[in-house]
Amino acid sequence: MQSSNGRPGGDQGGPGGPESSAEHHEAARTPSREVGYDDPWYDALASGWGELDGTGAPAPFVSAAPEGREAAAVRTRDVYLEVQRSAAFQEVRSRYRRFVVPGVAVFFTWYVGYVITATTAPGFMARPVAGALNVAMLAGLGQFLTTFLFTWAYARHARLRRDRAALDLRWDTQELARSAQGGGS
Repeated sequence: MQSSNGRPGGDQGGPGGPESSAEHHEAARTPSREVGYDDPWYDALASGWGELDGTGAPAPFVSAAPEGREAAAVRTRDVYLEVQRSAAFQEVRSRYRRFVVPGVAVFFTWYVGYVITATTAPGFMARPVAGALNVAMLAGLGQFLTTFLFTWAYARHARLRRDRAALDLRWDTQELARSAQGGGS
């Protein structure tokens, strides 16, 4: 009898039962050929990671980039360093810092003040304001409100004071990097 998977035997006991099916599986598991480099599933080591060259010595390191590409990479790196030192980049960074540093300081102080007040003055936090609404609930909701306000203010500041300058700087950087790599613009 033949099973549904095409192998002789099936799921019955006896001579064509599970034992002979297991024996058939063992015979099918023996590899018919040696696994080699032409096998796409071969788990080969990356170049330079402990491979041997056939004589027992480690294989020589193969450079990932030819000399021309290395020189272009150095020139491109110099372009990015030049842009980082430019007045336009420094202006974008200072606009960012002038907004973020005070904003984070105010928000962190407000958050720590809320936590400290909640732990050290529970009587004050339990004081009712209106009905079942107390000081702790108002301060907790205020935390959410200030998070959204800070996010809105950050996005507005970025849109009005930094995005245009950063975009211009990015286009200039890409043009300089392209010309440093030898491509025309």
